[in-house]
Amino acid sequence: MTVQLTRMTKSVDDFSLGPVDLTLEPGTVTVLAGSNSSGKSLLLKTILNLVKKDDGEVKIFGEHVPGNTEQWIGRVGYMPQALIGCETFTGEELKSLVSRWYPNWDDCFFNTIAERLNIPLKKKYGKMSKGAQQKLSFALTIPRNPELLLLDEPTSHMDIPAKQIWLDILVEWMEAEERTILMATHNVDEIRKIADYISVMRNGKIIGTFEKEAFTRSYKRYWLHKLPVHPVPGEAAREEGVIISRLPFETEQYFRVQNIEYTDVRPLDLEEIITMMLKG
Repeated sequence: MTVQLTRMTKSVDDFSLGPVDLTLEPGTVTVLAGSNSSGKSLLLKTILNLVKKDDGEVKIFGEHVPGNTEQWIGRVGYMPQALIGCETFTGEELKSLVSRWYPNWDDCFFNTIAERLNIPLKKKYGKMSKGAQQKLSFALTIPRNPELLLLDEPTSHMDIPAKQIWLDILVEWMEAEERTILMATHNVDEIRKIADYISVMRNGKIIGTFEKEAFTRSYKRYWLHKLPVHPVPGEAAREEGVIISRLPFETEQYFRVQNIEYTDVRPLDLEEIITMMLKG
């Protein structure tokens, strides 16, 4: 396992994270989907011991975190929402500072990312737009060539063309070698294109981790001439003339037994499914 969390908890003021159980397999992309303040950023920081956990177990590449050694650090890349304390440095200066710490640093790759994303490397970080800051943070992260990459809302301030270029670069980088990625994002398009697994977070807890393709098939909307009086098996919600099921097989089996005909059936969009789960 690349990452294994067992009953991990962390409390900050009146917010409680966990207990969290999560496993990241090598070569997979797991997306943390959740509302603001659901605990996604805190979870990433706690995994990396940037915030000390209260209880439970964290393992990265089989090594306890924290542990007797920190050999895992050089194999991990982390892109936070913002870089702290970097306001007075230019992009070029930050690259010079960061690159010396990573023996696998790919300078050519950094320059390619900077060119494709049009990053103003001569400008000070504090003078850059939020989108340019995120582009630079990304360019400072993946040329380290980490085996495990953690991304915290990596494109939230980028414009649409930049998001597409960012996604192209990330996919090319993933395909070149087996990587493991854990990403917190609100961007459904990113989830749809690169996720293998989706972990849904609500109020500090992971309420479920799902294989993406199975997840998108798990909810269906049925149109009926007349709605049954009582809830049907698998029913998640009902609207005028419509039943939404989270267990389509059981719902359709019930319809057959009860001789209930539906006029149409369609799967829910990924964003609709996540929204329903977050609403509980």
